[in-house]
Amino acid sequence: MGTEKVMNSFTSPFNSPIEVGLRSLVILNEAFPAQIDLERLVIYDYIVLHTEDVGGPPSLHPSLPLRTGELTVRRELVQKGLILMASRGLVIRIPTAEGILFIADDTAGGFLSAIESPYVSKLIDRAGWVIENFRTFTDKQIQSRMREFYNMDTWRFQLHEKLLESQ
Repeated sequence: MGTEKVMNSFTSPFNSPIEVGLRSLVILNEAFPAQIDLERLVIYDYIVLHTEDVGGPPSLHPSLPLRTGELTVRRELVQKGLILMASRGLVIRIPTAEGILFIADDTAGGFLSAIESPYVSKLIDRAGWVIENFRTFTDKQIQSRMREFYNMDTWRFQLHEKLLESQ
């Protein structure tokens, strides 16, 4: 019975606060010293996983149909991951008049370099590519680019745009 309880309480590591927080940390570390808001991190997180879709290196995750719907659930996942990384002193939350911005702590690079994993190495590579290619985009430009590549004239992307406008 003890084993059954442990197995039933198992939480998948995929899209958990740990995995999404690690991706956000990698993105913030690659963008350092830039301060990034939650909405931009959500978009960067999506692109990091699907780089090939936007003309970049091979994607980390497979190309599944209807994956643009990921944007509607990704915001909460990224937020939980950032809270976890901030609670460990790896991410700093900076309140501003426009909202909360996030920046990697000085310890983030050392923490990430201690992780020996082919996935994390590829993640760092893709995050560097995303930052290099999208850093100078305004919010409107990145939304336009996302529409161009993902044909996001769907209700899901419209919902995401409304969230951006409401903040």
